[in-house]
Amino acid sequence: MGADADVVIDARGLNKFFGKNHVVQDLSLSVRRGEIFGFLGPNGSGKTTSIRMLCGLLTPDSGEGHCLGFDIVREAKSIKREVGYMTQRFSFWEDLTIRENLNFIARMYGMKDARPKVDEALAHLGLTSRANQLAGSLSGGWKQRLALAACLLHDPKLLLLDEPTAGVDPKARRDFWEELHALAARGITVLVSTHYMDEAERCHKLGYILNGKLLVQGTAREVIASQSLTTWSVTGAELPVLAGRLRALPGVEQVAAFGTALHVTGSNRTRLRDELAPLMAEPAWTWTEVEPGLEDVFIHLMRDVVEAPVAKPTP
Repeated sequence: MGADADVVIDARGLNKFFGKNHVVQDLSLSVRRGEIFGFLGPNGSGKTTSIRMLCGLLTPDSGEGHCLGFDIVREAKSIKREVGYMTQRFSFWEDLTIRENLNFIARMYGMKDARPKVDEALAHLGLTSRANQLAGSLSGGWKQRLALAACLLHDPKLLLLDEPTAGVDPKARRDFWEELHALAARGITVLVSTHYMDEAERCHKLGYILNGKLLVQGTAREVIASQSLTTWSVTGAELPVLAGRLRALPGVEQVAAFGTALHVTGSNRTRLRDELAPLMAEPAWTWTEVEPGLEDVFIHLMRDVVEAPVAKPTP
């Protein structure tokens, strides 16, 4: 690990195969203490495998790195003691109460001060009044709080969250992210995978993974700027008809409805403006250049990968 003590994760060239499937390809990144790093990408892209390798929960087939000062290959057991892992599926005992679930997990960790730690976790996540409620009767948001409380029982330095807000209502998602930022402010580092663009924007840094490759990483602003996209918002009459005309233009990469407007995106500013000029001259529509968003960037990246030519084998 480098000399910077604030670097919690430092990985270089990690690879993982499952049979002949190259699930993660040459993953390299650095995460600092107290950062929330978000992994985005479609299902099966390698997000969860990447996170688990970075935290010592899965051994890479090649590459090197450190997590919390420990070697991710040789000292994986030491890393696991400092990690709180929240899986996508609710994995607690539904016929036990919230308190009973937390007590059981505390015993699994071998915690000697289990009772005060459980009481602290209940209070911190607003679960005290529900402590005797069966876990199976909880809504998605309350199950989420229970899962996070369990993750924090042993005072981990690193949280690993695999799509933690799937199936949770908007208010519960917002409250959950407020709690994550409070934890990050205390110096806890968070690795989280998500499909939600609004959650990606809440991360300090993020990376987009597709087909096992980390295509881009940085802050949301850096990720957007890296692709140099141009986006126009257009309002007016008969937008579905206009959308069909726009999709026929070679310089238009994306046409998406946003409320009562269309967003039109391309990677070549001059070409896009030239092709849109005849439509802009028509009085039926009003055009405004807007900042592209993360969703525009990720669709652009997926399009580039899908349209990339496949190398032919050498005869």
